[in-house]
Amino acid sequence: MVDIVTADRWDPGRALALAAALEADSEHLIAQAVRRFARDRKLSLPSISNFTALKGRGVQADFENETYYIGGPRLLEMLSRTPEANIATFMEAANRNAQTVVYLTTDDKIIAAICIADVIRPESKQAVEELHRMGIEVAMLTGDSQAVAQAVTDQLGIQRVFAEVLPEHKDQKVVELQRLGKRVAMVGDGVNDAPALTRADVGIAIGGGTDVAIESAGLILVNSNPLDVVKIFKLSRTSYQKMIQNLWWAAGYNVVAIPLAAGVLSGWGSSLSPAVGALLMSIRTIVVAINAQLLRRTVLVADAPAV
Repeated sequence: MVDIVTADRWDPGRALALAAALEADSEHLIAQAVRRFARDRKLSLPSISNFTALKGRGVQADFENETYYIGGPRLLEMLSRTPEANIATFMEAANRNAQTVVYLTTDDKIIAAICIADVIRPESKQAVEELHRMGIEVAMLTGDSQAVAQAVTDQLGIQRVFAEVLPEHKDQKVVELQRLGKRVAMVGDGVNDAPALTRADVGIAIGGGTDVAIESAGLILVNSNPLDVVKIFKLSRTSYQKMIQNLWWAAGYNVVAIPLAAGVLSGWGSSLSPAVGALLMSIRTIVVAINAQLLRRTVLVADAPAV
């Protein structure tokens, strides 16, 4: 968390404590950041009641006989709230710096705006670069504002971005890509990602994500490292290559040995004895087995920690 600005007569510490109380039951990463910042400042959180999650928009709860909300731009759209001048200026500065803003508001007025920085892991940029080198297109699918999403994608080198996407629309974006003839691998970690993970051709869940996301995915990144996505593709491609190689080894033996054993060259004084055929079959089996075992070298490289 970077900063907080409040409307008139609201103390920042009180606003932050109330925001953290509202986010107490939320699993979202932004909620965790707000709670952590309040904890670091040793703030005492007030007691709230009637907590309700607003899908794709934020949360709401009651405090001192009044309903309070906290969420992003979609929440302001739902409540038809317009930020005051100081909060609007704060929001514009945050967007320029690729920072996310969440708003604490009542039914009548925006109380505070909280700025949270999205820290881009070095592994993420490296993973995107590796995927591009492999000829794989990378797209970003997020509920963040267009300005924040665009700033992040510019840093990572991602060409396609879907921003301000509601949770119920995430799987529709996957369908859009599939209709363009693309095979889609979706990487996600939240409850809202579960439908898209199921819809994608390959669903990849982050190991540290929610149980729903993990149950919806076909693959799980145990170490929560973006570079493991690259390793999945490398291992998959190598496995396919080994399968084709072994198919040719097996087919090649049959194409050559069976006609010889049947005596197609007997008229020229050439034939294949059963003993030699059995020996060649054994050699074929050994070659196929050794070639398959070479895949372990790729697996060991994939399991090695990234430098």
